[in-house]
Amino acid sequence: MKEDQHISLYKSEDGSVSFDVNIDEESVWLTQKQIAELFEKDAKTISRHIINLFKEGTLEKETTVSNFEIVQKEGYREVIRKVDHYNLDVIISIGYRVKSQKGFHFKQWAEACNHKSLKSSRKTK
Repeated sequence: MKEDQHISLYKSEDGSVSFDVNIDEESVWLTQKQIAELFEKDAKTISRHIINLFKEGTLEKETTVSNFEIVQKEGYREVIRKVDHYNLDVIISIGYRVKSQKGFHFKQWAEACNHKSLKSSRKTK
C-alpha cells in the first residue's frame, strides 16, 4: 500500500452493501467484484461496461485503473494477489450505465472521503 493510501469502510444507506475501499489523495478505488456488489449486478455485466468505457474512449485505462495487492482466502490459506482497481470516474460511469441509485450515494460518500483525504495530505506537506 502506498504511503498516501488508506482503507475506509463503506456501508450503503440501507445496510445491504458494505466493503473496504482503498482511498488515496486522488480517488477512491474499487475492484470489479466490489463494483458488482455496489450496483447489485453480476460481474459479467460490470466487466462488459468496463470494456465498453475504454473501447468507446469514454475514459482512459491508464489514468483510471490501478493494480493493488489484496489478500484473499483460497481454501484454508491466504494468498496475496494483484487485482485491478477502478477509480471513481469508472465507478460513476458504470453507475450511470446500470441506472443505479446506490451509485449516487456512493459518489457522495467517496467525495466526502476524498475531501478529508486531501485536507489531511495538505496538512502533512
